[in-house]
Amino acid sequence: MHYLDHAATSPLRPVAREAWLEASDAVGNPSALHGDGRRRRAIVEDARERIAAALGAHPGEVILLSGGTEADNLAIKGLWWGRGGVGRIVSTAVEHHAVLDPARWLADRDDADVAEIAVDGTGAVEHEAFVAALVGATLATAMWVNNEVGAVQPIPALAEAARDAGVPMHCDAVQAVSYEPVDFAASGLTTMAVSAHKLGGPVGVGALIARRDAPLVPLLHGGGQERKVRSGTVDAAGAAAFAAALEEVVADREAERDRVAALAARLADGIRAAVPDAVVRGAGEGCAPHIVHAVVPGASSEAMLMLLDAAGVAVSSGSACTAGVVERSHVLQAMGHTPEEARSAVRLSLGWTTADWDVDTALDALPEAVERARAAGL
Repeated sequence: MHYLDHAATSPLRPVAREAWLEASDAVGNPSALHGDGRRRRAIVEDARERIAAALGAHPGEVILLSGGTEADNLAIKGLWWGRGGVGRIVSTAVEHHAVLDPARWLADRDDADVAEIAVDGTGAVEHEAFVAALVGATLATAMWVNNEVGAVQPIPALAEAARDAGVPMHCDAVQAVSYEPVDFAASGLTTMAVSAHKLGGPVGVGALIARRDAPLVPLLHGGGQERKVRSGTVDAAGAAAFAAALEEVVADREAERDRVAALAARLADGIRAAVPDAVVRGAGEGCAPHIVHAVVPGASSEAMLMLLDAAGVAVSSGSACTAGVVERSHVLQAMGHTPEEARSAVRLSLGWTTADWDVDTALDALPEAVERARAAGL
């Protein structure tokens, strides 16, 4: 299989697998006071320090949890309630559902005023509108790299504007860490979500990086672990594997960015040549290097995915899938595409396992997949 769906999940790196297996040999609850518990706790704290160092954070700012969705929910709901539970949440129209849905839930439950700021045709947020909405806001949030089209937002600039307005700001950085120079301390953010499996770590592990003065109200109550904002026994082996994968990503990031960007540029050029009327994004300024996205008029996303899968190429539509049904992309509609076009997209996302032959195979298979998908109709 030629795997071009790294933005959905990236294969487990050997260093992460080895770290997980080694840490799994230890027994005991990290909260226990006996020797086994202390040894398990040492694994967790070592992982916490390594994660912090890789992300430009203090170890005390690393809250270990189950992944990006939990991190986003803890940040949005926790900051909202921690700031009194009244006022406005400033977001963008192209956020991941792990951010949009809790904000909209708070609008329904707590009468939050949610301002979803528009974006332009490239997916970039309208900066002046975002800044204007910060006046009197309770919290703000924007994703660093969009998971569908790869648009990169100017997070440090947005965070600076939020800080000047006295508004705590969250960032979903799940897609950014592998290729962008993410530095929490330098970013000016209040909180930031990271997920292990997006960068070659295990599924079910992640972190919310949160300033120690962040007014977070916990979602889970129990043992009071993780600064008393995320109760539950910490996955020591998962944390160790997360740290190992993250360290490898950061060490190789500059060279890997160049390598992946070159592959993505060839992929994007090949799609434009094979499907001239496709709207292709990626491999350019303002885009993350690992995502190539194409809107193919007249071809349904689902049909293209199935046909490419039959040809041995794993890709995605990029938009949400519920019970195996591809939904219309809210991101594409926010960028100005029609609902029909929003059902005609394919996302090819590259990563640490991607090689030339993966790109070659995808480009060989794409023309027939598009032709047959168009014949089937929307």
